[in-house]
Amino acid sequence: MTENERTTPIRVLIAKPGLDGHDRGAKVLARGLRDEGFEVIYTGLRQTPEMIADAAEQEDVDVIGMSILSGAHMTLLPRVAELCRERGMDDVLIAAGGIIPDADVTKLKAIGIGEVFGPGTSIGQIARYFREHARRSA
Repeated sequence: MTENERTTPIRVLIAKPGLDGHDRGAKVLARGLRDEGFEVIYTGLRQTPEMIADAAEQEDVDVIGMSILSGAHMTLLPRVAELCRERGMDDVLIAAGGIIPDADVTKLKAIGIGEVFGPGTSIGQIARYFREHARRSA
């Protein structure tokens, strides 16, 4: 099924894992993706990995996008990926954005994070990646 044949918009969950209290970027991304035609659910600040996996499962999302600036990415992001696998959500694309060192990006991709977007990535680039890599369910 091509994107043009898709009958429903791609559903994206935007989450802020951990104690990071800076959500302006996540809110801008959520609105930008909505403007690009995505259906966006924003979970708000201070989400645990369990809360993120619960919301993704309940909302039947195609993509989980996590914004993290706290430095806890090597603890929180792998836990979200693990919970998704445990719940049979292997087809959900998981992506992250924030301040993440290059050495950690490689490790995160190895455990199932599809892409890591750094500062300066445009909403258009993120939207294009999601369209190209999200599951193709109707």
